[in-house]
Amino acid sequence: MERLWTRSFILMTLGTLFLFIGFYMLYPTLPIYIKQIGGNESQVGLAMGTFMLSAVLIRPIIGGLLDRFGRRLFIVWGLLFFALFMYLYEWTSAIIVLLGLRVLHGMSWGVTTTSMTTAVTDMIPSNRRGEGFGWSGMAMTLAMAIGPMFGLWISDNLSFHTLFLISAALSVIALLMTFGAKMQFQPKKSAGRIEVFEKSVMPVAVSVFFLFIAYGGITTFIPLFAHSLHVNSGMFFLVYSATLFLIRPFAGKLSDLKGESFVIVPALFVTMIALITLSLSTGLLGILVSAALYGIGFGSAQPALQAAMLRFVQPDRMGVANATFSTAIDLGIGLGAIILGWVSQFWNYRVLFSVSAMSVACSLLLFFFLVVRLNKKKLLMNVQSSGSSTNID
Repeated sequence: MERLWTRSFILMTLGTLFLFIGFYMLYPTLPIYIKQIGGNESQVGLAMGTFMLSAVLIRPIIGGLLDRFGRRLFIVWGLLFFALFMYLYEWTSAIIVLLGLRVLHGMSWGVTTTSMTTAVTDMIPSNRRGEGFGWSGMAMTLAMAIGPMFGLWISDNLSFHTLFLISAALSVIALLMTFGAKMQFQPKKSAGRIEVFEKSVMPVAVSVFFLFIAYGGITTFIPLFAHSLHVNSGMFFLVYSATLFLIRPFAGKLSDLKGESFVIVPALFVTMIALITLSLSTGLLGILVSAALYGIGFGSAQPALQAAMLRFVQPDRMGVANATFSTAIDLGIGLGAIILGWVSQFWNYRVLFSVSAMSVACSLLLFFFLVVRLNKKKLLMNVQSSGSSTNID
C-alpha cells in the first residue's frame, strides 16, 4: 500500500488548518459585525454570498493555470493576498465598502483553496483517496471547532480589530507551512489552450451544488438563529466539528472499501434529518442534536463526493477538475447565503432550514440518478468490452 503520511502531506494539511481557522473565525463574527455597522439580514446574506460568488469567478481560470504552471506560485500569491484582505476589514465601516472587499477577498480565497486542494490531491495515493480526503478534511473540521468559538471570544472580550489581525496572521503561518512541502505535479511544457472547465465531473458537481446551498444557510445563519434562542452558536460548531472529527476517518476508509455510493446516499439522508431537526429546534438540546446529525451526514458525504469526482478525471486535469468541483461548492454556498437570506427576511429561520433540507433532498436525487447510474453504466461497458466480471458499486 502506497504511503499517505508523507512530510509534504502533513505540512499541507497543517497549512490548511491554519488557513481555515482564520477563515472560520469570521463566520460567526462577521454577521454580527455587519449588523453592528448598520446592516440587516439580507445584507448579511449578500455579504457572505458575495465572497463565495467572487471565488466562483476566479476558480475556473485558476484551475487551468494550475495544470499549466504548477501549484506553488498560486499558493504563495493566493495566501499573501488573502492575509492582506483579511486585515483590511479593520478599515471598513460602510456596507458598500465591505461588499467590495468581500469580492476581492473571495477571489483570493478561490485562488488559495483551489491551488492548495489540488496540491493535496497530488499527494494522496489513488487507492486511498477516501481516506486521504477524510484526513485532510480533518484540518477543516478542527478549524470549524476552534475558529468560531475563538473568533467569538476575541470579538466579545477584545475587539474586531484584534480578530482581523489574528486571522491575517494565521494566513501568513499557513503560507510558511506550505514552503516545506514538495509539490509533486510537474508543469506542462507544451503550450496549448488553457482549460477552464471539466465536463466529466458535472454529475458530481451538480449534486455538490445543492448540498452546499444548505451549507451556506447553516454557516451564515446559525449564529443569528442561535442568538434568537439565547444559545451560544459556538456550541453548534463545536458539536458539529467533534462529530466530523470522529466520523470522517471511518467514512473515508468505508468509501475506499465499499465504494463512494455506499457512504454518500445514507449520509445525505442523515443531513436532511439534521436540517429538519434544526428547523424544529426551540433551545440548546435541538441545536446540539442537529449539530451531531449534520456532522455525521455532511462529514461523511463531502470527502466521499470528492473521491467520487476523481473517478472521472485524467491525472493531468486534476487542477481544472478540482476547480470545477470547488466552483460548485462556492456557487452553492454563495447562492445559498443570498437566497436563504431573502427567505429569512420574508419568513423566518425555521422556514430557512426547511428549504435547506429540500435542497439536500435534491442533492440526493441528483446523485442517485446522475452519478450512481453513470457509474453502473460505465462499469457495465467495461465488463462487456473486457469480457470479465466486475463488481458494481
